[in-house]
Amino acid sequence: MSGKEYIEKESRKNPFFEEYHTPHDTVPFHRIRVEDFEEAFMEGIRRDNEQIEKTISNPEKPTFENTIVNTEEDKDGYYDLLGRVSAVFFNMLSAETNDEMDALAQKMQPILTKHANDVRLNKRLFERVKTVYRRRSKLTPEERMLLENCYDGFVRSGALLDEDGKEKLRQLTEEVSMLSLQFSQNLLKENKAFCLHITDEKQLDGLPETAREAAAQTAREQNKEGWVFTLDMPSYSPFMTYSTQRELRKEMYMARNTVCMHENNENNLEICKRIVNLRREIAQLLGYKTYASYVLKHRMASKVRNVYILLYRLIAAYKPTAIQEYKQIRILAKKTEGKGFEMKPWDLGYYSHKLQLKKYNLDSEMLRPYFELSKVIDGVFGLANRLYGITFKENKEIPVYHPDVKAYEVFDKDGSYLAVFYADFHPRKGKQGGAWMTEFQGQWIDRKGVNVRPHVSVVMNLTKPTEEKPALLTLGEVETFLHEFGHSLHGMFANTRFESLSGTNVWWDFVELPSQFMENYAVEKEFLRTFAFHYQTGEPLPENLIRRIVRSRNFNVAMGCLRQVSLGLLDMAYYTQKQEFTKDIIAFEKTAWKKAMLPRQGTNLDTCMTVQFSHIMAGGYAAGYYSYKWAEVLDADAFGVFKRKGIFDPKTAQSFRDNILSKGGTEHPMALYERFRGKKPTIDALLKRNGIGKQKQ
Repeated sequence: MSGKEYIEKESRKNPFFEEYHTPHDTVPFHRIRVEDFEEAFMEGIRRDNEQIEKTISNPEKPTFENTIVNTEEDKDGYYDLLGRVSAVFFNMLSAETNDEMDALAQKMQPILTKHANDVRLNKRLFERVKTVYRRRSKLTPEERMLLENCYDGFVRSGALLDEDGKEKLRQLTEEVSMLSLQFSQNLLKENKAFCLHITDEKQLDGLPETAREAAAQTAREQNKEGWVFTLDMPSYSPFMTYSTQRELRKEMYMARNTVCMHENNENNLEICKRIVNLRREIAQLLGYKTYASYVLKHRMASKVRNVYILLYRLIAAYKPTAIQEYKQIRILAKKTEGKGFEMKPWDLGYYSHKLQLKKYNLDSEMLRPYFELSKVIDGVFGLANRLYGITFKENKEIPVYHPDVKAYEVFDKDGSYLAVFYADFHPRKGKQGGAWMTEFQGQWIDRKGVNVRPHVSVVMNLTKPTEEKPALLTLGEVETFLHEFGHSLHGMFANTRFESLSGTNVWWDFVELPSQFMENYAVEKEFLRTFAFHYQTGEPLPENLIRRIVRSRNFNVAMGCLRQVSLGLLDMAYYTQKQEFTKDIIAFEKTAWKKAMLPRQGTNLDTCMTVQFSHIMAGGYAAGYYSYKWAEVLDADAFGVFKRKGIFDPKTAQSFRDNILSKGGTEHPMALYERFRGKKPTIDALLKRNGIGKQKQ
């Protein structure tokens, strides 16, 4: 190390250890180095342990304030350093990682899991919590919920086990956390490793200009001639929809559906099997028959039986229509290619598109020119303003972690500061696929009464701009934006005392309600009229196209429903295992979701969803993927109120904000929903919206 480097290292402070000195105390990404994370993690653990020692050594009798609030906040004069660094690190691990970050994650994961276990298995701390829990009168509903969550969190983490049981639980949780991390890292590497490189322009036949331009730009970025297509959805989806090159569609399909099952270091087959078994062992060690039973104790569904009732009701309602939808696509394919043509999965998107054109004279490329990203942003922000009165102002002084990211200040209808909102729009090398909402800072009210406002972020993989055109989105991408924005509203409107109860910290089969609710607006004429203008001419989206959008909203809706149900069945099949899982995953998968599959759907292929099913292997949806359909029942029922009173009705929107969006997990979600809706939801509104049967709302 040179003298200059030594002086710089000695004088430089770790940015996590001091005030950020940024707008709204936002993360100073420009000052953070990879080496800062490990130092901050270790100091955060030390501070946590110091705070816990003060709590358990307190000679005063345990009270809600000196025990539960101390456990919740862990601040005692400090900001929550461990929470601060964890939020940044793990968000970057999903949105902007590299080999150095991945290696550090492998190193820190067991240390962090051990620390979490040390806290939850601390006998003296649990005794204080238990004492407060037994004397839980005279608490507000929110305080009672925090206390119950705290006590139950200790119990569900093994506090009632004997020493041998606690040690066993430590081993199981540490192993599953490492395997979940390995699963995600393998998936990212496999997805980013593949590309379809085309140098013969004839092989681009059928592809729209937007797809060609994007592929040409990707090729230039990789210093290649011609065109490059990847497994990122803005590249993959148009190729599968428009390419006339059947063999290339097959190559793309098989690449996407065989990731992490090759004979290499990124194979996830055994990892998935082990994760399933570890979670079963954890649940059984804690006294539950299955991992699903353990999870569903804190879900609206409450029991395995109720999940299956929902999934089987959906199959019964939607499968007859789905069979007809699939049959229509096959008929068109045979009519186009000849009677001997046998449709394969890589043909489905291609001929579905042709059928949509035939029935509605509509496809996503017709709409792209009207969905320029900056206008979509204006439309989505404008919708939030019209519903809730909030406004967004980009602030380029707020540091961001990548040039693609935009940072906004959000102001409430009275002009007061509400939140910081980050939007990360496009795919890139170090970014996981899909779309999600997260936080760099949650909301809570500190002991001085200051309402600490949240810093929320939505991360997506939307179509990128090219040298020739701005980012022009599909209607599906607009829906994705609305979905994640709905989650962000849940975070931004949070207004609770305790951070662990604020925003999206709710039961998993309730968390998708605000997001799926927002998707309804994507096909509403009044909303489209506010932002859908041609990016070149400024002309509004034509009336006839809007009519076609509305008419086609239920195109293949039953097939889409069964796809979601099939994934719910697969999830439940893994996590209702009572004995050691030793079966072949590929064969097991095909059996698990068979009831939701259609005849001749190509289930004999050597492909596998499980090894890339991040939601249930590395995310929070294990034994909970049904939540999307559960919440869809809620969102259809809730949006029905807006349809009757006006989709922009401010009074109804205020009720939705007051009773659902701002309350977080402070009460049972059904109590919150009934307060807004006036009654429990039924499946009827969803069936009516999807045009399935004649149902009363």
